[in-house]
This record gives sequence, C-alpha cells and structure tokens, in this order.
Amino acid sequence: MAPRSRLWRWEGITAQGERSQGVMLSPDKADAALDLQSEGITVLALRHQWVQSRYWRIEYVIQFARQLATLLQAGVTLAEGLTLMAQQDPVPQWRALLQRLTRQILQGEPFSVALKAWPEIFSPLFVALIETGELTGKLEECCLHLARQQEAQWVLKKKVYKALRYPGFIIALALAVTAGMLGFVLPEFAAIYQAFNTPLPALTRGVIALSDGVADYGFLALAVVPVVWAAGRLSQRNARCHTVCQRALLKMPLAGELIRGHRLSQIYMVLSLTQQAGIPLLNGLGCANNTLPARFWRQTMERITHRVSQGEPLWRAMEEETVFSPWCIPLIRIGEMTGSLDTMLGRLAALHAARTGERADSLAAALEPIIMVVMGVIIGTLVVAMYLPIFHLGDAMSAG
Repeated sequence: MAPRSRLWRWEGITAQGERSQGVMLSPDKADAALDLQSEGITVLALRHQWVQSRYWRIEYVIQFARQLATLLQAGVTLAEGLTLMAQQDPVPQWRALLQRLTRQILQGEPFSVALKAWPEIFSPLFVALIETGELTGKLEECCLHLARQQEAQWVLKKKVYKALRYPGFIIALALAVTAGMLGFVLPEFAAIYQAFNTPLPALTRGVIALSDGVADYGFLALAVVPVVWAAGRLSQRNARCHTVCQRALLKMPLAGELIRGHRLSQIYMVLSLTQQAGIPLLNGLGCANNTLPARFWRQTMERITHRVSQGEPLWRAMEEETVFSPWCIPLIRIGEMTGSLDTMLGRLAALHAARTGERADSLAAALEPIIMVVMGVIIGTLVVAMYLPIFHLGDAMSAG
C-alpha cells in the first residue's frame, strides 16, 4: 500500500449542484479535501475508514489483471477500462484505488509508474511486465500472462501449504488431547485407585508417572513455546542461522521437496514470463529475486545474477547452486544455445508445478492414515491404562 494512504468516505456537492458520495485513498484528511475540491466538489462530510489488508491479497490482484485484460482485448481504452472496473467493484478500497489510477492516467502518468506507488499490492514483476506491455503495445497480453502466472503460483502455493498444514494440525490436536488426558483425566483416576491397596499394573503406573510430570512441568513446557518462537524469529535475522535453517528444511524428506519444487516453479515461471515479454535476462533475474520471500532464496538469485552480469551463461550460474535440480541444467543450456530459453523455462516451470502438486496430493493421502493410526495407538494406550486396573480389581475381588 502506498505510504500512509488511508481510505476516506466522502459526501459532497458537485459543480453542477448535485449531491454525490464516494470513497478515495489519500494520506490524510486535508489532502483528501484538497483532491475533492480540485475536482469541483464541495465537501459536506469526510469520514475515515480502515483499509483491510485482506483485500490486497493475490486473488484480488489476479481478478484485477484478468478483468483488465478482457476489457483491453475488447477495444476499451485503459482509462475507460479502469473506470468501468471501479464502477462495478464491490470492495470500497479497490474502487478508490481504481479511481485514483484512472485520475493518474488521465493526467498523463504511465500506468506502470502509477502501479509502482503500491508495492504491497503490485509486485515488481507485475510492474515490470506492465511497463513492457506499455512499451511494446501489448498491454492486454501482458495482463493476461500475469493473471495466468499469478493464478498458477497461487493455486500451487495453497496446495503445498495445505499439504503441510494438515499433518501439523492433526499432530497438534493429538498432542493437545494427550496432554489434556494426562493433565486432567488421569489424575482423577489416580485418586480413585489410591483408595484401593491393590497394586496397579505397570502400564498404568507408567502413564500416571507421565501424568504427574505433565501436571508438574506442563506450564513450564508452555512457557518454553514463546521462547522457542522468539529464538526462531531472531535466527531469521541472522544470515548464517537463516541459511542453516533453510538448508535443513530443504533436506527434510517430504516437506523439503514440496518447498523446493514450489520455489523452483516460481523462479522458472517468472524468468519465462520476462523472457517472453522481451525483458533482459538480468532484469528478469531481478524480478524473480523480488518475488521470493525467503532471504536464502534471494541470496541464491543474487549470486546467479552476479555471475550472469560477469558474462557467465545462465545454465552455468545455476549449476553452481545446489538448490537447482541437476537434470534442469542441460535443458536450460539447450534453451540458451537454441534461442528458446523462454520456452524451455516455461516447460520447466510447468513440470515443477505439476510434480509439486502431485506430491502435495500424495503426501496428504499418505499421511492421513498414518496419523490416524498413531493417534489411535496413543489414545488407545491411555484408555487401556485407565481401565486396566478396574479389571484387576475385579479379579482380586473374585479371588477374595
């Protein structure tokens, strides 16, 4: 979002004497009033509204790019298209943004420059491709490519996160249930069993000892959680710790392949898109770098960019980085030699996306029964440990 921009809902009277209302984005109330007065509107009321960051998420940007591409392909001018979109958009802050972009374009400002003021909404790749579309006269094609690329990456990201989040949720739930039974349920049973002088089975004694440990030190364990979280956050700021953590994450048997495939698909997709748009390779590498959230991957792309700027071919620069799949390097080399680098990168992006999607689906399907079995064993053991003394008491009473 542009620095300090806020959403304002206004009511006023136009130069024709008609009552009107709307929304606008402006840094403060005074600037908002001046902007309205410059349009010939006499301000009657100006109220601040909160900008909701959830409406700036990628799915709304995809919808924006797709709608704009459709209107441009229909022969509508850019300013007219933005005006139509602003009239139909149900989200107030998007209406205000589209109206502001329209005003800037009507004042002669390039579309890419207007978008650049909103880095939290439009990524550097988005702005770079829009600028390329303006220079080549193919703005509608660039918008369509952007919509397809960002939608594909968004779908893949959701699939990967879902595959990783589901096992984590189930494991956390199992731990919570286990801790609850050990901390609250088992102590009640232990108090009942103490009324009898019959010795408890070994399994029950072990579980009760574990329950006592949870009751005595459980709160200490909970206190460790925020400490571990804070340590993790601090380690992200340390370059060496961050690199070690990222490398360890990539070496994890299941999650590592998903994360690697997602990032490689993203890098190849951005490079393919920038090459198709005619953007120089160094600029395309910069765009790919700016789309990566993790410092580890950004540092990798910075090293590749440096080598390419020194005259190395892309395939050789990537070959020196262990995160890239070895079988991809010869294909990139062929693409550079034959002048079809954009096509080859696009195929690699699609291949990594397909493989990662398949792995995400198979991971969720494979882990679900395993997690259920583990949960069943844990909870079943606790239940047996609780009720086993009852059977022993019955045997003792019948023997007596």
